[in-house]
Amino acid sequence: MTLKNDRFLRALRRESVDCTPVWLMRQAGRYLPEYRATRAAAGSFLKMAQTPELACEVTLQPLRRFDLDAAILFSDILTVPDAMGLGLHFVEGEGPKFERPVRSVADIARLSVPDMESGLRYVMDAVRLIRRELAGSVPLIGFSGSPWTLACYMVEGGGSKEWGKVKALALNEPAAMHRLLDVVTDAVIAYLSAQHAAGAQALQVFDTWGGTLSPSMYREFSLPRLTRIARELKRDDAPLILFGKGNAPHLEALADCGAEGVGVDWTVTLEDAARRVGGKVALQGNLDPAMLYGSPDAVRAQARAVLDSYRDGNGGSREGHVFNLGHGMSPDMNPEHVAALVDEVHRHSAR
Repeated sequence: MTLKNDRFLRALRRESVDCTPVWLMRQAGRYLPEYRATRAAAGSFLKMAQTPELACEVTLQPLRRFDLDAAILFSDILTVPDAMGLGLHFVEGEGPKFERPVRSVADIARLSVPDMESGLRYVMDAVRLIRRELAGSVPLIGFSGSPWTLACYMVEGGGSKEWGKVKALALNEPAAMHRLLDVVTDAVIAYLSAQHAAGAQALQVFDTWGGTLSPSMYREFSLPRLTRIARELKRDDAPLILFGKGNAPHLEALADCGAEGVGVDWTVTLEDAARRVGGKVALQGNLDPAMLYGSPDAVRAQARAVLDSYRDGNGGSREGHVFNLGHGMSPDMNPEHVAALVDEVHRHSAR
């Protein structure tokens, strides 16, 4: 099926586009009243994520409101460790928890790559359904957490401020940490491959907690797995984006991984990032999500600043840029401000 709007995919291939494409991390989320209504009717976040029809509905909601250039699968990064037997559940006010965290060599030895069409069939069914409902309007993005980020939750048993348990495992038993990361990397590659086979036209890896590592630990425990994914994932013409919160110190290395795009947060200007990656990859980002708390006029001004920053660092060219936030949106953000942002990105970047 020919895409009616392919500027997102063209930008990731660093081809000419009529204007800069835009999508937003957590564009399907609690800031939308229709999402909150669906969540209330479903009864739980997990029920929405594990019911293909509900996941499809939530995926499509922001596209009905905003002129976005891509849809992203509604799911959760912790579906993979859940399918590995860790027992995912959510505690109100605390977030995700695992009943059986991975704390020992024996725990790691019991892990294996889950079957994607049984343990994670609901994700693939959602991808297939969303592709059908999109009817070629915009591309669909599939995603996974990075091996390091998934390992953080698997070892801690949930979220953390310090990530002390997972870092202690990496420092005290590095061989065990590498075994854990190896099996998780195998699972991530299989998971992304299955999403692509089901219909995802682009893929993103969220290395959300890679930025909490020191440079030496990042090079040992996170970067090699991102490189493996980029080089071993058979994705045909589906571009791969590597996103990491706090990944600015590693842009040159990420540009050499083999992915088509690198997502960056707001701690580096796109001008600097574009110079450092040297045209090897497309760049995605990088508006600070907090800018959406500004007035619509302020949001528009910030959008223009990001767009112009990329052009300044890329020799005056606007090609090879996907506009996004530097991280996901928050529940208390105003949809009208999001509409102003999306409109201004297209207006200001029109060729």
